Amino acid sequence: MLGNDEIKDLIHEAQAGDQTAKETILEHNLNLVRSVVHRFTNRGYEWDDLFQIGCIGLIKAIERFDMTFGVQFSTYAVPMIIGEIRRFMRDDNPVKVSRPVKELAYRVHRTQEKLQGLLGREPTITEVAADLVLAPQEVVAALEAIQSPSSLYANAFHNDGDSVLLLDQIKYCDGQDGAYFDRLALKEVLSRLPPKERIVIHLRFFEDKTQAEIGEIIGLSQVQVSRIEKHALKLIREFMQTS
Repeated sequence: MLGNDEIKDLIHEAQAGDQTAKETILEHNLNLVRSVVHRFTNRGYEWDDLFQIGCIGLIKAIERFDMTFGVQFSTYAVPMIIGEIRRFMRDDNPVKVSRPVKELAYRVHRTQEKLQGLLGREPTITEVAADLVLAPQEVVAALEAIQSPSSLYANAFHNDGDSVLLLDQIKYCDGQDGAYFDRLALKEVLSRLPPKERIVIHLRFFEDKTQAEIGEIIGLSQVQVSRIEKHALKLIREFMQTS
């Protein structure tokens, strides 16, 4: 990494139009971009795309850095890189958000960047709200509105080599499952399941239990319950095809 005085000299030259100085700063701060991009992995975006966007944030930091801030360049650059990536993800969000909410979220991000540069740390929601003269709830609502949606088939976590999906964590709406099974006359099919599979299916679809709750009831881990449920559903499909 470049020394503090050396990087300030290079920034002064870069802001005066010296492309070589700008490229030198970029080259010596690519690991900083990588470390920031790592925070945004597993969100449905290609790593290389986020890295390129992070580099744009780094360039903006070079162009806008003010020597009078009294902070190291890296302290100022990190929120700029984060902000650029967040803006990219916000604008690419498939969920349509109203313009006023987008504008508020943009103001929140800019305030976060400003306060992080001044404080040298990530500001709290209360600090951001106070600076914007807003209620903390408004700040949280704006940030949540522009979050990328998660797929129900995204992995919630891994355990013993098996994936547990977000779908597995959700309870089914009252009445839907019973009506579904009654409509397909599955009670007879369920009676043909092995005892453990039958208990899991009953608790999952008739008692409206999550896999975690079922695990607590029958003394198994959620991963084990997930395996049993998948096996039971496979058997049900096979029984229905042969019945």
